[in-house]
Formats: sequence, structure tokens, C-alpha cells
Amino acid sequence: MKIYTRTGDAGQTSLFGGGRVSKHDARVAAYGDVDELNAALGVAVANMAPDDPLAREIEDIQRDLFGVGGEIAAANAKAREKLRGLVGDERVRDLEVSIDRMEEHLPKLTRFILPGGGKAAASLHVARTICRRAERSIVGLGEDAPRGEVLRYMNRLADWLFVAARAANHAEGRSDILW
Repeated sequence: MKIYTRTGDAGQTSLFGGGRVSKHDARVAAYGDVDELNAALGVAVANMAPDDPLAREIEDIQRDLFGVGGEIAAANAKAREKLRGLVGDERVRDLEVSIDRMEEHLPKLTRFILPGGGKAAASLHVARTICRRAERSIVGLGEDAPRGEVLRYMNRLADWLFVAARAANHAEGRSDILW
């Protein structure tokens, strides 16, 4: 399979399940934001120790994000139905359990913190802001937005990324940078 097809040279791209839209289409922007988030998570993992348990969780999240992007790129209900089971409320609960587990080991948060710290934490904070942009893009799709479970997942993922950044700093012995 060749990486280039030349089919997008005129500024259009194909949707999953058929149909073509402008590369400026809101749906393309939304799944582009999800793709950017996925790449940012790859950078975060690259800034972690190979045996960091967060890296394994992030890999699962990256797989989830392929499902989220696919669902956004689906041209119709039939195409979306093929992707329906990839991200759902079970994965939202998994994120919540992970957040609760990480927070057990973190100091109580009583003030806002500045994004930063070590390389892994700073990368996770960047990923969190991209996640929030992706979430806004998905909400902006209106009736073309994917299922509510996907929106809940993206919302909870941003929360997870915030706590994961704090956990990464804590694991390195760094304190939160208070505002």
C-alpha cells in the first residue's frame, strides 16, 4: 500500500464509510485534533521511563483514540455502528478508577497549579490542552457528533491527563507548581 494516493490533492478527503468532504470540514478538524492528541501522548510516553505504568495506560488510551477518530470520521450511522464498541462507558469508568488510584498517592489539591514540572508531566499537560480542544471540536459537530459516551470519554480523559501529569511529577519527587 502506498502512503500517497493523490486523492486529497484538491483539498478533499474521504470519510469512513463513503463520501468526500473538504479538508476544512469541521469533522476533519475534530478528528485531526484527536490525532494530534494521540501524537502528543506518544511524546509523553517518549519522555517517560520504559517501565512507567502510566506508559502502559497511555498505550490503551492511544488505541481508544483511534476508535474516537474513526467514529468522528464515519460518514453515516452504518459506518459509525461498526465502531460503536470501541469506546464506551466502560472505558470512562476505567479512567475514573485510574484517576482515583493516582489521587490516593497525591497531595490534596487546594490551589490551581501551573502546567509543567518534569518532561513527562509537561508533555501530559500539553496533551491535556489538546484533549480539551479536541473535546470542543467534537461538541461543535452538533448533530454530527459521535455518541455521548465518546464525549464523556474525552471529558474524563482530560481529567485523567491532569492527574497523570501530577502523578508523573510526584513520581519524580517534584512538587506541583502552585499559582
